[in-house]
Amino acid sequence: VEMAPRGSLPRVAMPTAAVAVAALLIAAAAPSAAFAPASSYLGARLGLSSACTHRPSAGRPRIATTMVATPPKPDDDTLPPAAWMAPGQKIGPQSPGQPWPDKAYNNLNVAKNKPEYAKKDSAHLRYPLEQEMADGETISISHDSVIVLKHHGSYMQQNRDLQRTDKAGYAASYQFMLRLKVPNGKLPASVYQTVDDITTKWGQNDIRATTRQAWQIHGVKKNNLKSVIAAIAHAGGSTLGGCGDINRNIMAPPAPLADPAYQHAFQTSNFIADLFAPSSPAFAELWMDGQKAATVEYWKKDMIDGSTSTSVIPPVAKNIDELNSHVSKTLLHDQGTGILTGDAEEPIYGRQYLPRKFKIAVTVPGDNSVDLFIHDVGLVVIMADDGKTLKGYDVFVGGGMGRTHNKESTFAKVSEPLGYVSKEDLPELLKAILATQRDHGNREVRANARMKYLVHSLGIANFRKLVESYFGKKVEAFVPLPAWRMVDWMGWHEQGDGKMFLGVVVQQGRVRDFEDGPKLKTAFRTIVDKYGLDTRLTADQNVVFCGVDPKDKDDIDSILLSHGIQPIEDVDMMTRKSIACPAFPLCGLAQAEAERRMPDFNARVNDLLAKLGMPGESFVMRMTGCPNGCARPYMAELAFVGQGPDLYQVWMGGSSQLDGRTGWHWKDKMKQADLEAELEPILYMWKSQRSSQAERFGDFLQRVGKDKIQQYVEKYVAGTAFNNVVTETLYTGPVVLAGGEGKSARLTSGPRKQQVRVTDELHSMLKTKAGSQPISDLVEELILKGLQ
Repeated sequence: VEMAPRGSLPRVAMPTAAVAVAALLIAAAAPSAAFAPASSYLGARLGLSSACTHRPSAGRPRIATTMVATPPKPDDDTLPPAAWMAPGQKIGPQSPGQPWPDKAYNNLNVAKNKPEYAKKDSAHLRYPLEQEMADGETISISHDSVIVLKHHGSYMQQNRDLQRTDKAGYAASYQFMLRLKVPNGKLPASVYQTVDDITTKWGQNDIRATTRQAWQIHGVKKNNLKSVIAAIAHAGGSTLGGCGDINRNIMAPPAPLADPAYQHAFQTSNFIADLFAPSSPAFAELWMDGQKAATVEYWKKDMIDGSTSTSVIPPVAKNIDELNSHVSKTLLHDQGTGILTGDAEEPIYGRQYLPRKFKIAVTVPGDNSVDLFIHDVGLVVIMADDGKTLKGYDVFVGGGMGRTHNKESTFAKVSEPLGYVSKEDLPELLKAILATQRDHGNREVRANARMKYLVHSLGIANFRKLVESYFGKKVEAFVPLPAWRMVDWMGWHEQGDGKMFLGVVVQQGRVRDFEDGPKLKTAFRTIVDKYGLDTRLTADQNVVFCGVDPKDKDDIDSILLSHGIQPIEDVDMMTRKSIACPAFPLCGLAQAEAERRMPDFNARVNDLLAKLGMPGESFVMRMTGCPNGCARPYMAELAFVGQGPDLYQVWMGGSSQLDGRTGWHWKDKMKQADLEAELEPILYMWKSQRSSQAERFGDFLQRVGKDKIQQYVEKYVAGTAFNNVVTETLYTGPVVLAGGEGKSARLTSGPRKQQVRVTDELHSMLKTKAGSQPISDLVEELILKGLQ
């Protein structure tokens, strides 16, 4: 598509499925001609031609030459602010829309941060990618093109399994990973079918669910990349915004409930995804020859037709024209506070886009299925007393997981309350937060570029003041919230509209037909084809099938069982609570195994717990191949972070409900073979010293503290835990929060749809008794106690 001006209606040439199939067939017939430059725009603008002019030796794949966009001279530490601006741009990181002089940097000395130069000189995400993709004889792209390509939704990778054993194979293994933009984790059946077909034809015959509710396609070769991206777009999906220094995939609870609060979370996610999509037409020019997509992105349709089987809230707009106009007006609304940059192509992002990735999640009070505290911005839907009308949102800011080993200036951080905003003011507040990070985030040291470091360095009070200067008004006081509960939404649930949904556990998110295991890919495609079901992804890399007619429930169960997929009651809780990043063989940052190691760790921890007399006990356990933390390890009760081949840094003490604290660093370079020996004394200490069986592992560790645990471990005699073992009955009571906070998590999960009528006198008594606690939480507590 030429990205249609916001407000215009893309032309629909033929049914979505037909166009997607046509795109696949055409590209398959002529792969060598899969990419041609859309125009001579860049050559005319920059006076450039492709540097890739030499020819390869016969029969040997050619690697792209290194193309560097206007590299800084070694002695040139700074460029004047004007050099960083696009034509017409007045505001940006070197000339902020609002001042804050007390920072330790001014974003002028970025000589060591090459991605900033690559973005600046990319002509809004075009150069040098357009030239290099037009060269059909190379199998890879240059460093600068890699930086630009991320914003289009793709990473270049190599098969590191071959790195030491097959040098030639490794050199020829360049491939590309595609990450789809999947607002609130939803993917319609037609787009799922297209993605599944792509993975069979041009990928590695699997799809991977990410920890941000998005789908990834691995193994795409360079000469097929354009065809794959175009096919996804023609089907109504997109990869734009899947990666890069822009707003990433928006998360929301995966439960497709006919509940106003949940549906407002879905539509808020969809709207933000559209609002903060890059405005540059580069995506259309590079991948679709400047043409319009055959169908509108599905999340736009959802804002008109509803995001679930039955919509119980008003639509965002009546039609696509009205929606596009509304989004455009919202984006371009300018109250003169420095939010808009003056850049005609990228009015909110500007020429350099953001310092780093920018992550947002939306949820409802009590439902922490989105890991709320790890995002740059977390939004919590606040409803009016009638339970039907949206009032506004509580806003959290400054979360993030990434860090670097042995670099104390980098760290994981949970988000903090910024305040409350009305529904009318939410878009402007989000623009203000994004502009604050755009102008004041650290571009001189990329390792400290995430917004969490800005919030940390300024402090939440000063950060709020800076945001308010862009916002043009004060942020309102935070609305008290109930305790959080990590809900995974696995198994069968009612949607509240006569339909059902089913959550299926997918170990580490890999949807594949395993040779000696479940045939997930075939089973899922069979269900989608037979029943036309939409899917939603969870933050735990699992898959939810939506809108199931109750009469089809048994058949779907039968399909899954016949393909070797366990019913939820047969999945152990350690596996159910665990997540891991892909790591080897394709991630270039991996220092140790993660996805391929995690099933083994789950099984070994289960065996150890059984030997300790704690069969069926569980806790949140996560693993990443490097300290960047894609699987959010620092929030877990127990986590393993890659620190070298078969070596892991151990973290402990996160919350069982992921409710607002990180764990702490326990040990460096644990050998994977030493797992049981390392955990034995700590798990036995938990069993023998916890206040009750209701005290979760992470909460116990936090209460006791690192020093006492260390003292216990030092004195522990190996094997003590296995003397006179007393086997416990598994505790199944309510979850209790740690730290003496004096409140329990919600005792039941899901939306509160049923109403109980009481007299005014009783309501007054409940209100007095509840204090700052939500009345609905108190009522739930009293009813459960009365029923027990």
